[in-house]
Amino acid sequence: MGETGKLLVLLGGILVVVGLMLMLGGRIHLPVGRLPGDIVYRGKHTAFYFPVVTSILLSIVLSIILYLIGRFTR
Repeated sequence: MGETGKLLVLLGGILVVVGLMLMLGGRIHLPVGRLPGDIVYRGKHTAFYFPVVTSILLSIVLSIILYLIGRFTR
């Protein structure tokens, strides 16, 4: 149970850091979600957003973070 608790605390800390980065990113106008390559369709009554490049970028960043966590927890 001790290892599970440590993992949950670590994941909670990561979520807090990511949340703070997103809050600060909105204030300094980072283009997350509006990167070149993200698909935006605006019709008369609808809007469709598909953030392809943002998803790839977040996937790479999260993969690196999880790799480093796995590397240092051994």
